[in-house]
Amino acid sequence: MTHESSTPREASQLAAHLAPTLSLLRTVAAEGHLTRAAERLGQPQPTVSRALAGLADQLGTPVVAKQGRGVVLTRVGALLCEAAENALRELETGCRGVLDELDPNRGQVLLGFQHTMGRALIPRLISEFREHNPGVRFGLAQGSRDDMLARSRAGRVDLCLVSPVPSDPEWESAQVTQEELVAVVHSGHRLAGRGEIRLTELAEDDFVGMRPGYGLRRIVTDLAESAGFTPRFAWEGEEVDTARGLVAAGLGTTLLPRALSGAAPGTAEIPLSPPAHRTIGVVWPAGRQLPPAVRAFRDHASGIALG
Repeated sequence: MTHESSTPREASQLAAHLAPTLSLLRTVAAEGHLTRAAERLGQPQPTVSRALAGLADQLGTPVVAKQGRGVVLTRVGALLCEAAENALRELETGCRGVLDELDPNRGQVLLGFQHTMGRALIPRLISEFREHNPGVRFGLAQGSRDDMLARSRAGRVDLCLVSPVPSDPEWESAQVTQEELVAVVHSGHRLAGRGEIRLTELAEDDFVGMRPGYGLRRIVTDLAESAGFTPRFAWEGEEVDTARGLVAAGLGTTLLPRALSGAAPGTAEIPLSPPAHRTIGVVWPAGRQLPPAVRAFRDHASGIALG
């Protein structure tokens, strides 16, 4: 007579039946006594005895045997108990992770943002938030506006900071801040010494711009078209520092948020008339339930605009 191995389906069905009693079996093994095990579990002893009897019925063999005034596991019971130890240890680890995630003081925030926000805004927001929430961890992703929205839609980030803020009903958002945009021109540009300029005065210039899909590319295009011209992008890149370098080399003009440390060498920054700004918002998919730590950071980020 040959013995055939059980199929994965049979094993999964047995596991589903046994799962509710595995913690009980582990406790009985640890205590070696039904009364003490029942007390530890907070259950009447008859309930524990019936559960063990039901487990034996399911298996077709006992899982415990009497030994003096106590009980010991049978070979089958010991095999199950070892499996239960491993499974419950993994489950308890997972539960700790879930509890951490649900604790606003211990969770994790997966935050996406555009390249142009990584130098000052993101460090500031996280630093201020962690003053009151030191146990919250962050996972950071940066890229283009379209890339960050795609990651948020797919659930790969919890929140993203983008500009311009999407207006369609697929998204919910809250304003974080506004940044002034200035014309960045070569220091030898014909308008470099001006106190302010109209955007139309740059209509004939070559523009240094972000690639399509980047927020600043859309903002600059919209501002220029509102002023009556279509910007001619002679150079495209992904980083603000690269754009400033191309301007410093005399290869074009661009619109950027003011540099924190002043105009880069070889460039001049000139306010626009009328002034131009970009609005930065924190964005998440409409209707998505956010974990407590994520909600706390969202409220903190959007509170900056109100403070």
